[in-house]
Amino acid sequence: MSEFAAVDVIRAKRDGHTLSDAQIDWVLDAYTKGVVADEQMSALAMAILLRGMTPGEIARWTAAMIASGERLDLSAVTRPTVDKHSTGGVGDKITLPLTPLVAACGAAVPQLSGRGLGHTGGTLDKLESIPGWRARLGNDEFVSQLRDVGAVICAAGEGLAPADRKLYALRDVTGTVEAIPLIASSIMSKKIAEGTGALVLDVKVGTGAFMKDLAAARELASTMVELGKAHGVNTVALLTDMNTPLGRTVGNAVEVEESLEVLAGGGPADVVELTLALAREMLAAAGIDADPARVLASGAAMDSWKAMIRAQGGDPDAPLPTARETEVLRAAEDGVVEAVDALEIGLAAWRLGAGRARKEDPVSFGAGVVLKVRPGDSVRAGDVLLELRTDDPGRIPAARDTAAGAIRIGESAPTHGRLLIDRIA
Repeated sequence: MSEFAAVDVIRAKRDGHTLSDAQIDWVLDAYTKGVVADEQMSALAMAILLRGMTPGEIARWTAAMIASGERLDLSAVTRPTVDKHSTGGVGDKITLPLTPLVAACGAAVPQLSGRGLGHTGGTLDKLESIPGWRARLGNDEFVSQLRDVGAVICAAGEGLAPADRKLYALRDVTGTVEAIPLIASSIMSKKIAEGTGALVLDVKVGTGAFMKDLAAARELASTMVELGKAHGVNTVALLTDMNTPLGRTVGNAVEVEESLEVLAGGGPADVVELTLALAREMLAAAGIDADPARVLASGAAMDSWKAMIRAQGGDPDAPLPTARETEVLRAAEDGVVEAVDALEIGLAAWRLGAGRARKEDPVSFGAGVVLKVRPGDSVRAGDVLLELRTDDPGRIPAARDTAAGAIRIGESAPTHGRLLIDRIA
C-alpha cells in the first residue's frame, strides 16, 4: 500500500503548503502509471495554478517528469549541441531557417518540436507540408542524423518525459495551461531529457502569445533559465514581441515558402532579425565563434536545410501545396496601418483550416493568411491588406470577419516597439 494518497497531495497544495520531494516524485510516477486519475491530477494542476510553487518544488517537479522516461544519449555527436525553444506565436516560423543556419555554423541542433493548437502554429505541421517529410524518428535515427547532418527537427519520442505528454493534454482541457510552474517544467523536462548541452529560449510576449503580460513572461523565462542551469544545461532566454505576426505569412506551406526566402538571403526584416539574434545566442551558448549573417549570405544554410529535409524523407525541391480558394481583404479608407493584431490573424488562419481545435484534427497545408501590409504602411481605399487562402470556401466568411478586425487603420504611424524586449541569463 502506498504511503501517499492523491487527495492528501491535492489538499496540501490547495491549502498553500509546499509539497515534499517524496510527494512530487510519487504523484507524477503514479499519474504516469494510471494510479492517480485524470480528475485528481486536474485538481492538483488547478491548485498549482492558484497557489503557485516554490523554486524547489518546480525543480523537483521537472526532475520527476524527466525521470518518468528515458534520456537521450548524444555522446556520439562530436559537435557542440544547442537547441532553441519558442513558447509559440503567430507566424513564428523561426525554427525553420534557424536550425539549418546554426548547423551550418558548426553546431548540432537537436530540435524536438510540436504541433499547432488553436491560434499558434506548429513547426511539425509546417514541415509536413513538404512532400515525403516525416516527423517521427527513432532514437538511433535521431542521433545518426544529428551526427551526420548537424540538424534534426522532429517529434519527441514516446519514451521522452511521458508524464509531461499526459499532463500537457490534461492542462489544455482544464484551464491550467497558464500555470507558470507547469509551463516551465513541461518545456524544460523535454529539453533536458533530449540531452542538449545548451538551450536558448524565445519567450513570446503580447496578444498573439500565451504570455500577454511582460512581468509573467519575465517570470517564466527566469524560471526556465534557472531550471536549465540546475540540470547542467547552459540556458539563456530572450523576451520577444508577439503583438504583430512575425513576417508576412501565417499558415503551413506559406511559412515554409517564407523561410526559404530567408535561407536564400531575402525574407521579411523581422524574421531575419530574430533568426540572426537567436543564432548568435545559440552559437555563443555552444562556444562557437561564427558569424551567422555571413553564413546565411554564403548559401551554406540553404545547403544544410536541403540535407536535413532529405534525411527525413522529404523532397526539398518539390512544389509545396497551394490552397484552392483565395480571397482578398481590401482597405475601406485611406490612412496608415496602426496595428496588425497577432491573435486575430492567428485565429483567422485557424478558421481557414491552417490550425486545429483538437490535437487529433487534420490541418490544411495550403491554408493561411498572407499579409500585404505591416504597421506603419500607408494605404489607399481599395488596397489589398491581406489574402485569405483555404481549400474550403465555406471557411472564408468567418475568417474574413476575424481578419477584418485585426488590421486597424488610422491617421498616424504607430510608435514601433522593439522586437527584442529583454535578455535573461
